[in-house]
Amino acid sequence: MMTNDSLTIVKPRLRIGLIANRAHQDAPDSALVKLFQRAAKSIQALEIEWVVVGRTLDAIQAHGLLEQCSPHVRFPYGRDGGLMKLVAHVVNSDPHNSIDAVIYLIDPVDHSSIFPEALALKRQCVIHRKPFLSTLAAACEWLELEALATGSRSHFTDTLGLDLQHESIALIAHDALILFMLQIAEKDFALFYQFAHRYATGTTGSLLNQLAQKRKGEEAGRHWVQPFLSGPMGGDAQIAELVLERKIRRIVFLEDPHVARQHEADIQLLERAARTVTDFALVVSDGEGSDRWLRLLSERLS
Repeated sequence: MMTNDSLTIVKPRLRIGLIANRAHQDAPDSALVKLFQRAAKSIQALEIEWVVVGRTLDAIQAHGLLEQCSPHVRFPYGRDGGLMKLVAHVVNSDPHNSIDAVIYLIDPVDHSSIFPEALALKRQCVIHRKPFLSTLAAACEWLELEALATGSRSHFTDTLGLDLQHESIALIAHDALILFMLQIAEKDFALFYQFAHRYATGTTGSLLNQLAQKRKGEEAGRHWVQPFLSGPMGGDAQIAELVLERKIRRIVFLEDPHVARQHEADIQLLERAARTVTDFALVVSDGEGSDRWLRLLSERLS
């Protein structure tokens, strides 16, 4: 944007890529419509410039939401390379052209969600430490927490329904990121302690319980986290079942995007479970984003 006084180009506070699969954009009560309804005050506070893939922008206009999605940049339809352009802008280092976060409301049965450009979009977001928000619940909460970071609480709503004493969280980390997970748990131990239940896979769960024993004593910390099987042995599937049953709402899944993963199907299964209950579940997939999310969540609860 350009100011009249100085004729200086000013970068918007946030540039957010936006795309929704067909099932999440057509109906009046679709996830896309709910996003702009539930997060209206947060969107206003954040001064967002939206970068929207063609058909999603068509749906926004059809629902009469174009004013709430302004200013915006229109990208081509997905079939014409719109999603590919989003990937390119995620990795772009130019602050005036790069995208700061991506909201991709994914329908888990839409085959386009497993196209190479869709998978690359998430991977590059993780690599470049940019939020990749694929459920309605994750997008709404992230927008509200980022609005909190602007310093104003006037936009707050009760839509988050924060009640950690009745919520559960899953903590998963690939081998190269287990140490970072332990550092997060050490720093945010008081926040994690508020959850009714904590779950983890394999080695991560055992190490988190060792940390809890140091903090709370051997007996009190022994079962602080309920450990499931390791990811390759089916732990992701065990957690996915609880997500589908709405018993686990929040998932911190620290992924290492640089290694081939033999249990990739299990990882996708867990993500698919979260997207199946899009209005309920939240997944955070990178370390820096998880750290910021937990810090802002603590501030939101204070």
